Amino acid sequence: MAGLVPYLFLPGTAAEALTFYHGIFGGELILHTYADFGRADGPGDAIAHGEIRGPVELFAADAGPDQDAAHIVGAVFSLLGTTDASVLTGWFDALGEGGTVTDPLQKRLWGDYDGQVTDRYGIRWLIGFEE
Repeated sequence: MAGLVPYLFLPGTAAEALTFYHGIFGGELILHTYADFGRADGPGDAIAHGEIRGPVELFAADAGPDQDAAHIVGAVFSLLGTTDASVLTGWFDALGEGGTVTDPLQKRLWGDYDGQVTDRYGIRWLIGFEE
């Protein structure tokens, strides 16, 4: 692992969300249930820990009864310049499926491209690249 990796606690949608992100970003998808870890503090089929290892790394779990689910305000996950323009454009479009484009991916006055999208799980993304 190289650097900061977001860890999301989701409202029972961790497997679905990580599978969605894996379909977009690729890499390796790893899902561990409560039963896998011998935990009895949640449903056996709930995700106790899941992750995507690849060009974008994410961790997620199903929020426990005493945990808040992710509700991120005042922050975005930034993928500025992390790969080539065509890949970033594809990621932007895929994240927007079932979500909301809040600022279209477009050329800015300073010459770079960027845009923001909120995906179907309520996570905001800032994606951009230099020309």
